[in-house]
Amino acid sequence: MMNRASSFLWNLRQFSTFVPTSRTMRLYPLGFSRPRIVFSYNSNLRNLLLSDFGNRVQSSIRYLFQDALIFKSRDDFQTKGVSPETVLTVSRVLCPRRLSFDSKHSLFSDEGLKINFHHEASNEDVLTKETKPTPVNYRKLSRECSSLSDVLDKFSEASTFPSSNYISAMWTIAKRMSDDQKRIEKQLMFNHPAFSQLCEQVMRDAKIMHCDHLLFSLHAVVKLGIPQNSLLVQTLLRVVQERINECDEKCLSVLSTVLEAMEPCKNVDVLRAGVWILADQQVWKIERVFTLQAVMKCVGKDAPIALKRKLEMKALRELDRFSDLNSQHMFEALAAMNHRSITLLNECSKMVIGNIHGCPFKVLINILQSCRDLRYRNLDLFKGIADYVATTIDIWKLKQVLFLLILLEDLGFRHTDLMDLFMKKVIDDPASLNMKSIISILHVYSSLNHFYKCQTQEFQEAMARSLTGYLHHISSENLLKAVSSFCLMNHFPLALINQLLQKDIINELLTSGDIERNVHKLRILAACLKLDTSCPKAVDLALPPLPSTPLSPNGKVADALSSLLGEGYFLRNVQLPHNYHIDFEVRMDINRSQVLPFSHMDAVTSAADIQRVAVLCVPRSTYCLDLTHPRGFLAMKMRHLKVMGFHVILVHNWEIERLQMKDVVTFLKTELYSAEAFPTAGVNLQSTC
Repeated sequence: MMNRASSFLWNLRQFSTFVPTSRTMRLYPLGFSRPRIVFSYNSNLRNLLLSDFGNRVQSSIRYLFQDALIFKSRDDFQTKGVSPETVLTVSRVLCPRRLSFDSKHSLFSDEGLKINFHHEASNEDVLTKETKPTPVNYRKLSRECSSLSDVLDKFSEASTFPSSNYISAMWTIAKRMSDDQKRIEKQLMFNHPAFSQLCEQVMRDAKIMHCDHLLFSLHAVVKLGIPQNSLLVQTLLRVVQERINECDEKCLSVLSTVLEAMEPCKNVDVLRAGVWILADQQVWKIERVFTLQAVMKCVGKDAPIALKRKLEMKALRELDRFSDLNSQHMFEALAAMNHRSITLLNECSKMVIGNIHGCPFKVLINILQSCRDLRYRNLDLFKGIADYVATTIDIWKLKQVLFLLILLEDLGFRHTDLMDLFMKKVIDDPASLNMKSIISILHVYSSLNHFYKCQTQEFQEAMARSLTGYLHHISSENLLKAVSSFCLMNHFPLALINQLLQKDIINELLTSGDIERNVHKLRILAACLKLDTSCPKAVDLALPPLPSTPLSPNGKVADALSSLLGEGYFLRNVQLPHNYHIDFEVRMDINRSQVLPFSHMDAVTSAADIQRVAVLCVPRSTYCLDLTHPRGFLAMKMRHLKVMGFHVILVHNWEIERLQMKDVVTFLKTELYSAEAFPTAGVNLQSTC
């Protein structure tokens, strides 16, 4: 009994340090519309029993007061007596992290003090006449309000805990608005007198609201466009750092989504590193595929390779549970990590192809962009997407189809049916295109070297007429891009060329912007003006000389030519006029039945009796993705070499590397000699011109 009395007196002295005996205290719980809970200390409270909690009550109360309550003393209040039973009621949501006991546990005294931790407020004789408002669900709030200002008005009338409900309701309402309406509403939100109060309340509530409410608040704040460097956003980021260990799968998904949308900064980087640790610890416990993909997008390109592989393995394990949306979004998730998982991409490609009908256009664009970023080439996937768009082309806008064609061109994929259909639509309605669209269309068709039967000339003329209308508004670089595209297509609109060849425009191109790219395109123009017979104008352009870079031709082909022809019968690294270069040159008689030596050739044979042969060793990048159709620059080079009197042989580097030397010799022998002089041996690795 003496021990109990001693323990009680010690705890009573500690409690008295928080509640002075000479005055009444007011407690303001954060977020409860400042309800007043008035109580006084009475000397009759002697027999407080601490049988359930022992000395832990003192520390719990201290934590409670430190994090959950704001004390405000009033010296002008008169001391009032208290009833035999005084109640202090605290909601669990008020301080979820500090209270380790269950909400139904109570502390009872034999005579007087009852500290009751309960979900609902009670004992009206202790509370003032001010009633606590009922907490508002953000979904209900978003249904009742039609604008962001309406939510702020409700907050100013009677705010309830947690304040995250108001922020979440505002973002829910904003999602329903058009872009113009959203912009106006956000401006009204920033000017509303209650907005700063709501921000302050959110910051005060941050440490005591549940973790999911905290993260939903951060998500809504970011989506509403509140500046990232504001005190509100940075405070929420710091609190999330402190409470990141409370994150379950749902919280991890929300946090990953928020961080993905934020710009790098110190607090964001720290949180992202925290997500790396959480993901590494919890990856095998993640149940929802969308959560897994959100984490993959969040960890980013700088994540440790071990973590990327662990996330990849988790995704491969969940393949059987992938929905159509999961397979579509996996491309973007892998691209965000910069992790190319061929197995995962191949499986998701099959699912996308099998369920492509009804797939949103934005998703198709995201898939192609991710494939480009990951350097992933899948002919079946690209063909499936292009087939679907070609079949449903009437439901898409021209700009949408053009955007898809630009991505396919970047991937090197040429879909003839889709490009033919698009060409027809452009010919039928060229006025619907702006200058930027025309330049992009010219680039796509010239780069992929695409022509469509008899309509190619009509298409080129329609593009030239449309672009001529922008001559007074087009920049020098855009004009050069358009003219060089026309040159690749062997079409030369005089009005555009005359405008480009003006001295001040040429000087501007050689002194500003991307000078190296401009010089390259001007060289294309100069070569076409000299060599193409269809070009109406030949002008000499004073361009900087080509840099002298040492070139090493394909060693395997050089050895095969030496074995087949012998030294002195071919040349390496031949530089031609108009800045053209060929890997090997062989000279033969006009029937290509005999190879001629280069020594004393001019004295023995006239130029009319010589057939010059150009052997070009070309990489994959000079062909479209199917490796059968040369791209624009290679096609133009072959055209110009023909004009200069060459017979062109294309040697595919990637195929030569797989052959043995004797097969390379057989292949070159078949290509060098005419069919009449040497019957083909059945080797057909590439095209000749």
